[in-house]
Amino acid sequence: MKGSEAEDRALQHLLSEGHVLLERNFRIRGGEIDLITRDPLGMVVFTEVRHRSSTLYGHPLETITPRKMKLLWRTALRYLKRDDVACRFDAITITGEVQSGMLKHEEHIVLDWEH
Repeated sequence: MKGSEAEDRALQHLLSEGHVLLERNFRIRGGEIDLITRDPLGMVVFTEVRHRSSTLYGHPLETITPRKMKLLWRTALRYLKRDDVACRFDAITITGEVQSGMLKHEEHIVLDWEH
């Protein structure tokens, strides 16, 4: 349940920044993207939402592994077959309580992975 609560909070944050929701929990076999929005400039934004109750074992952004990034990329490519538009990958991390913890919007995340 905390995952959907974190996604709810992340979505509200994006909407407050002028994004329009296109898809939520877009799934293909072997991959899922939490939120797909269009930003105020018209760019499609694929957002991964990560929550951790503390940073004792690392920051939530560190949980987006190269394998996860590869799956996000593959899923995004499947989504983009519908349209030919500019896009980017973002992450929203929440540390602490889902509703009151520190929310950080990381734009243009780039992680290395083996092709």
